[in-house]
Amino acid sequence: MLLLYITDRKQFVGGEARQQQQLLAKIAETASAGVDFIQLREKDLDDRSLEQLGRQAVSVVRQESSRTRLLINSRTDIALVVGADGVHLRSDDPPASEARVIWATAVAAGVDAPPKTTIGTSCHSAAEVQIALAHGADFAVLGPVFEKDGIPASGIEMLKSACIQRRAPGALEAGDYVAMPVLALGGVTAENAFLCLQAGAAGLGGIRLFQRGDIAGLVHHLRAAAVPLEQKGTAGAEQAAEQPARRSQVPRREARG
Repeated sequence: MLLLYITDRKQFVGGEARQQQQLLAKIAETASAGVDFIQLREKDLDDRSLEQLGRQAVSVVRQESSRTRLLINSRTDIALVVGADGVHLRSDDPPASEARVIWATAVAAGVDAPPKTTIGTSCHSAAEVQIALAHGADFAVLGPVFEKDGIPASGIEMLKSACIQRRAPGALEAGDYVAMPVLALGGVTAENAFLCLQAGAAGLGGIRLFQRGDIAGLVHHLRAAAVPLEQKGTAGAEQAAEQPARRSQVPRREARG
């Protein structure tokens, strides 16, 4: 099971300095608890401030966990500069294939960044999940699954459709399928998480889900809930993440209004 903590320092009390201090403490807590990905999503910061916070976040994660990967929201350039593990792309960003080329080119030119990058993509439909897969994303985050702050829910059925593994073009053997982890996002709680896993989600993402309460206890609860499904082969999150997927040809990217 994969877990993604999406940051939002504005949900903490106090001024800017205090909010950043609390955010870094929460990043340390979630990394220590074994969350797989942390998406630094502080969209309102200018380049210099985001770079500074990104460097601090990378340092905190490295101190707390060898498992957790820090991703910078949208900004591949900032992710490279601060030595993050990768980038998380919005649905209207350039596709993962372009970000991966930029990353590889920068590393080849001597930029001090991890040689292998992790790229996540935000999606809002099953079709967008397939586009993310075709462009080589490592995982997709799909939502909102449940209604949140007045935003209509996409629903469990759409999540289930997006999580169906597709036969790779040219595949000859029955077991030769494309697999990419799809994480459920939007209104996900400890109470409804099991519904997402039953639908085939490889994991869960959230802001409030991880910014509030006992994170270590929450992670333990979520992973325990996933065990019966993983034993049955449903939502094999970790296997899908470890096995290289066969990629289909890259379709033309759909424009979003």
